[in-house]
Amino acid sequence: MNAVVRDDTVSPAVEPPALPALVVGRVTHVRHTPVRHAFTYRHYQWLVDLDHLPALPGPLRMLARFDPRDHLDGGRDGGGLRGDLTRFLAGQGITLDAGDRVIMMAHARIFGHTFDPLTVFWCLTSAGAVRAVVFEVHNTYGGRHAYLVDLDEHGAGTVDKRFYVSPFNDVSGSYAVRLRLRPDVVAATVVLERDGRRVLTAAVTGTPKPATTATALATIARHLPMTHRVSVLIRLHGIWLWLRRLPVVPRAPRPETSRTKAPRSKEDVR
Repeated sequence: MNAVVRDDTVSPAVEPPALPALVVGRVTHVRHTPVRHAFTYRHYQWLVDLDHLPALPGPLRMLARFDPRDHLDGGRDGGGLRGDLTRFLAGQGITLDAGDRVIMMAHARIFGHTFDPLTVFWCLTSAGAVRAVVFEVHNTYGGRHAYLVDLDEHGAGTVDKRFYVSPFNDVSGSYAVRLRLRPDVVAATVVLERDGRRVLTAAVTGTPKPATTATALATIARHLPMTHRVSVLIRLHGIWLWLRRLPVVPRAPRPETSRTKAPRSKEDVR
């Protein structure tokens, strides 16, 4: 994957997997300092085209549903997820054309619940070239923040941290990001670095599998309930670190920062 350039120039074409797909693999998290802590779990996420979101038949939809409220500006200004992403990129000086394809790696809602620590959006031109890449982080306080990241020819880039995620880290430092989108593997690695040292590493990697109804049901059954489990495990590991006397960093109130314009007035929502 070549570098993303913020003008009319885009990188050469990439070859994504057939969509929709399930990225089935592992999630790994390593805290390097000041307390060493690591874990790895089985994991899956959906890989979907925003213009062709999959839907399981009938009542099975409660096992996998995509809702604009779970990402970016929550769909509040219209146009769903794509509308939110278009406005976010416009605020960064990038135009998402009508013919561009947007591929999202994310968790779906299960039984009305979702928690998605990391979402990735790949924005591709009609020719398959990379126009922009956005990754979005979510915290357990209900907040989220989107980052535009410029990637080099190896799919790697760096962006300053601007959002409170873990109760044990402030907003200082930067993220070193490495993304892969190929027919045989989809992966995202995010390393928090501060003062030249690695603080933590989080990675999801897996093999994309066509998301037929049968494959989806089998995968969901093996990991059920995926998003509930993610939420519980994050809190359990947080308690473990707190018991190890890892200091908690006070959290300053912050709005969701995906928004690129002021909140609407009462007249706007009539």
